This record gives sequence, C-alpha cells and structure tokens, in this order.
Amino acid sequence: MKRIDADNNHLVYSGRIDFRDPKSPVFVYPCTNVRMRFRGDRLKILLRNRHEYWKNFAGILADGKQMKFSLNETGETVLEIPLDEQREEHEVMLFKRQDGCHYFAFQGIWLDENAELLAAPELPGRRIEVFGDSVSAGELSEAVDYTGKEDPQHEGEYSNSWYSYSWTTARLLGAELHDIAQGGMALLDGSGWYHEPDAEGMVSVWDKIEYNPVLGEIVPWDFSKWIPDVVIVALGQNDSHPIDYMAEHPDGPKAQAWKDGYYHFLGKLRKVYPKAQIVCITTLLIHDPAWDRAITEAVDRFRSDNKDEKLTQYLFRRNGCGTPGHLRITEGREMAEELARYLEKLSIRGW
Repeated sequence: MKRIDADNNHLVYSGRIDFRDPKSPVFVYPCTNVRMRFRGDRLKILLRNRHEYWKNFAGILADGKQMKFSLNETGETVLEIPLDEQREEHEVMLFKRQDGCHYFAFQGIWLDENAELLAAPELPGRRIEVFGDSVSAGELSEAVDYTGKEDPQHEGEYSNSWYSYSWTTARLLGAELHDIAQGGMALLDGSGWYHEPDAEGMVSVWDKIEYNPVLGEIVPWDFSKWIPDVVIVALGQNDSHPIDYMAEHPDGPKAQAWKDGYYHFLGKLRKVYPKAQIVCITTLLIHDPAWDRAITEAVDRFRSDNKDEKLTQYLFRRNGCGTPGHLRITEGREMAEELARYLEKLSIRGW
C-alpha cells in the first residue's frame, strides 16, 4: 500500500483545526472532518489520540454508510474502512463524533499501490458557526431508547455529532459548520460542569483551537481564517449549575452579572464578525424559562445600544420543556428543522 500524507491538496478539511503541523492536523471540536475521494479497493486511516475522559470514538461516513471506530486512549490507531465493493470510486469522510474529552491528530491514509486519490468535493458556500454545550455537540444523541427520558449511564458511546441539531441544521441548509461546542460548558467561568470545580466557560474557550489544558498547550484561533454568515449562540443551559440563581433571584446581583456577561460576549462576537447574522437560542432540554428571559434582556439591550438589526433570539416550539435528557436523533432533527426554517426567513448576507 502507499501512504498519502495529511497535507495532500486533494483532501478537503472542515472545522476549527490546528494545522501547525500540516502532516498531523489536530481535530478538537465535534463535527470537524476531512473528506477524501479515490479509486481503489482498500483504505486505512491513521490517527493518534489524546484522551482525557470517557471512551473515544471516531466517526466515518464511507460510501453513504455511517460507522464508528473505537480509538486507543493514547498513541496510534489504524482504522481499516469497509468500502462498497460495487463502487469503483469511493467517497469517505472522517469526523469527530465527540467534544474535547479527547483530541486526535489525523496522520494520513494508506491506499492500494494502484489506487488513485481524486479531488474531494468542494465545501458549500454557506457558513454557520455554533457556540454551545453538549446538546450542540450531539452528546448522547444515539441513546434512542431513552427519547424523552433521563440519560442512561454511558462512556461516550452514544455521543455522535452527526445527529446534533447543529450539523443537521447545516445539512438542511447546505452549509459548512464550525461547531464550537463542549459538554458541560456554561457561558461564564466558575459555573457549569466542564472541568469543575475549576469550571471553564465559553468566555475562555470561544477564541481557541485547543483549549483543554489537560491535553496540552492552549492554542489561539485566528478568526481571519474562516468567517461565518450565521452565528448561533446556544448557551444558558449549564449556567444553573451548581446554583440556579436565575430562577431563584432573576433580578439579583448574580443574575445581573450573567446578563452583563452575555451582553459582553455578544460584543466580542460582533467585533470579530461585524456582518454575521447572530441568533441566540437555548434548546429543548428542560430548563427554567428565566434563562431565556435573561437572554432576551441582554439581546434587547445590545440591539438598542448598538443599533444591531442582525442580532435576534429564537425560541423553539418546545423550548426548555421538550426532554429531561439530552436530545436524541429525532429531537435533534425536530430542533434543526425549526431552526432551518427560521434562518431561511432571515435576510442573511450571501444567502
């Protein structure tokens, strides 16, 4: 077999990827992917994993069939990909199923000696970026026996970003997606579940490629590399942990500090994306409606102060009351179809 390096120009990448070593790009965020097209009978993919928690899996879409592969906690994993033997030409996508519970470096592929690597399809012109938590990442989406129920015990095996409302929305609209989503993440540092008791919030992650200090150095993101048309802010679910202060004291000092934090986060987004449509949401996962009212206050104040007509808020038909557990496949699809219809009605630059 012959090796094709990860920097081959026939490979097409999507996502916020660390390309400092172009022969070993690091995949961090859910939905991050690389696409390849070739003529040949065999394909092996080389990955090197960095593990923090849960079991880790890679996603593959090969000739229209989706699969998952278990990864070694550390070191190299070689994936041998089953191909449709009836096809002469194959199309394969490797993607990140999970969030920053692990990173992996894509180190190239092996093809038969007589195989021919072809140019993969170009990415769509529309661009969506999501800043969110586990729901945006598709965590536990494959636990379909628990639809509308509390979550089962798991080790990461049910998490699949392909079925997240984020990626489903992007596919419905024919858009490329950057999914800046991490399970347990709140807006502000010091709340939420991610790395508690020293919990990190999106305010510390939103401008990074690599952000998990357990897995290595912190690497900043260059916002000039990729400019979205639409930005979805899907935060406010995990901020109620460990104390649901917005429900208990919606006009108290902690609640006001959160509203101010949300307002300032919108300002950071608007600075790097001056022309993007920004849409603020929460999800179908059960939460107190006081959080949505707090978002309304912050959005209305930002719109008024900055004369910003390209900032809106959207509430889903079953917003905050759809399910006590994470969204399963059908619930993610429900949310995506609603969101796609809403976005299609907006006057979005370039759409």
